[in-house]
Amino acid sequence: MQFAIEDLTLVDGARIEQAAALLHSAFFPLGAWTTMDEARQEVLDSLGPDRISRVALDAGGAVVGWIGAIREYDGLVWQLHPIVVDESKRRSGIGRALILDLELILTDRGALTLWAGSDDLAGETSLGDIDLYSALPGAFTVVQSWGNHPLPFYRRLGFHVIGVMPDANGPGRPDIFLGKRLGS
Repeated sequence: MQFAIEDLTLVDGARIEQAAALLHSAFFPLGAWTTMDEARQEVLDSLGPDRISRVALDAGGAVVGWIGAIREYDGLVWQLHPIVVDESKRRSGIGRALILDLELILTDRGALTLWAGSDDLAGETSLGDIDLYSALPGAFTVVQSWGNHPLPFYRRLGFHVIGVMPDANGPGRPDIFLGKRLGS
């Protein structure tokens, strides 16, 4: 599939709406960005200072993917937040290209680390549905996933599990922190 990656800017009203629609449709079933207003606000927030916002556009100019990043630790660390690809276009290299594009931008800015939080909302990892307070640190020995959890996607791109916030989304529903060293 042919696509291009560009900055998303405040003057791109139609692209902002398309990115918000992608975010809403992908995450609404999981209980996040449950309204278009919430999704639109997330996209608008990504256009602020100390943020990066990029979109993947198909040959007709439609938004088929969106990635954002938030500057932390004086720019040495950036949080990938969020990433979404049109469901019908997944597994075609768009998500990978968005992350690699972001990594190049961040490396040019002197960043050392890129991290992402990946919630386990449906018990799709070995860190879900357990009492992590009594299972740590042993639960980190081998973190596995199944179903639709994006852990394998991140691992293919060189991310490692670097932490977890137990019960972040309710009992047995952790936020899994993934990190990657940049520029090496």
